[in-house]
Amino acid sequence: MWNILRNLRAVWERNAGTIVSRSRDRLAPYILALAVLTLTSTSNAQVSPSGSMKRSPAEVVKRYVLLDRKGARLDAPSFDTVMPYIAWKEEPAWGRVVVVEETSVPDDYRTWEILNNLEVVIPVTFHVRGAVYLENATFIPEDTTEEVRFHVKVVGNYWRIVSPIIPPHVGLKRMVSFAREAEANEQNTTHRTELASLIDSLRKAK
Repeated sequence: MWNILRNLRAVWERNAGTIVSRSRDRLAPYILALAVLTLTSTSNAQVSPSGSMKRSPAEVVKRYVLLDRKGARLDAPSFDTVMPYIAWKEEPAWGRVVVVEETSVPDDYRTWEILNNLEVVIPVTFHVRGAVYLENATFIPEDTTEEVRFHVKVVGNYWRIVSPIIPPHVGLKRMVSFAREAEANEQNTTHRTELASLIDSLRKAK
């Protein structure tokens, strides 16, 4: 139907996995916070692709969120760039893409949930502008704030995000560009018209 959007869905469907939801009681004793800080660095330098334990787990989350905003999870080749920051190898078949404008990842460990010295939960705030539904290439605006609690733990001596597996959270500008690419590659006139309508809806959300 839509060459690029259809290909995207096909990739997700081939790699369909199971979303694992985890819940933990809140544990934030000061001694565990100190243990986490001992293993991490509060340096502003970019996280290495390995997610080194010498850096803060927040840096791993920041890098993942940034790559997601840039559309790294919209196709298989670019998905490889987020692999060093996550513990899963496959994702469910997403039917929608969340469109975001701003994100906030706290560096302050006092805002985290400290599970133990090798495992934390970091709350990330997204300023959501709406969602694109891939089945019919439709944008539904919704100006809201969403909090996602990323569970980060040491896996094989590296910080990794282990849950949750959320739908792609793509920046508004990148989503417009993605829709333009889909329109440029679409041969069906009717579908091109619908994609043009999607682009117009996304532009109005700016």
